[in-house]
Amino acid sequence: MKRTHEVLIDAEACIGCGLCKRDCPMNNLVVEERVAHVVSQQCIMCGHCVAICPKGAVSMTGFDEEPMELHGPVRVDADTLALALKARRSVRQFAARPVDAGVIDRIVEAGRVTPTGGNAQDVEFVVLRDALPEVERVAVRLFRRLFPFVKRFNASVARVEIDEHFFFKGAPVALAVVAKDTVDASLAAANMALMAETCGLGVLYSGFFATATRFSPSLRRMLGLHRGQHVVATLVLGHPAVRYHRTAPKEPASVRML
Repeated sequence: MKRTHEVLIDAEACIGCGLCKRDCPMNNLVVEERVAHVVSQQCIMCGHCVAICPKGAVSMTGFDEEPMELHGPVRVDADTLALALKARRSVRQFAARPVDAGVIDRIVEAGRVTPTGGNAQDVEFVVLRDALPEVERVAVRLFRRLFPFVKRFNASVARVEIDEHFFFKGAPVALAVVAKDTVDASLAAANMALMAETCGLGVLYSGFFATATRFSPSLRRMLGLHRGQHVVATLVLGHPAVRYHRTAPKEPASVRML
C-alpha cells in the first residue's frame, strides 16, 4: 500500500462481540473487558474488521472514501451472469464513437476494488486515449522488426499482417493494467472487462501490446512504468461495430474430483 493507515476502535460503540477478532486474517485483534483492541498497526489493513463490525465501531485512517452501508447480501443473478459469460467475444471491429469519460472511470473503479494478495493494492491503470496513436506507432514499428523471426517458429501467426492498427484495432481507448504481481493485475483486468461489457462496450485483450512493452524501453517510458512494473493486460475498449448472433462452442471442462 502507498499510504500509512491506522485501525481505530471506538470503545464507546464497541459491544465486545468478537466478530472482528474471529474474522481478522492476521490475528491482530483481541477482546479484553468486552472491548476490542488492536494488537499492532503492522497489519495488511484489509478492512475486514471495518466491514464486519455490526456497530461501526472500527474505522481506518488515511483513505479518501467512507465505507458504504450494506443492507443485506449483494448478489448478481447467476443465470444472467452465466449467459453473459457464454456470449462474450473478443471484439476487433469498433465504431467511430468516443467512450464517455464517466464509463472509463467506472471500468477503472472495477479494477481498483478488486481484492489483491496481502491487500497490496499495487495495481495501477494507464488510460491510453490522446496518446494512443503515438503509443501504437512505436509498438507497430517494434513488431514489424520482430515478427519475421516469430513467424519462423509459430505457424499460427504466419498470415498475420502488422498494419497501423494492429494493437488497438481503431478503438478510441485502451487501458493498460500495470503491477509487479501478475495475479493481482489479471484479476483486476477480468473485473474491468466485465464492467466494460456491462456498460455496452466491446473488449479485446491485446496480448501483443503487453509483449511489446517488455521489449521496448520507449514504450515503458511513454507509459511511465517503474522498475519491476509490467503491463500484465491491456484492454482495448470501444463501441462494437459488429454483433454476434450466437454463442461459440467450447470443449468440456477438464475437472479432477479429489
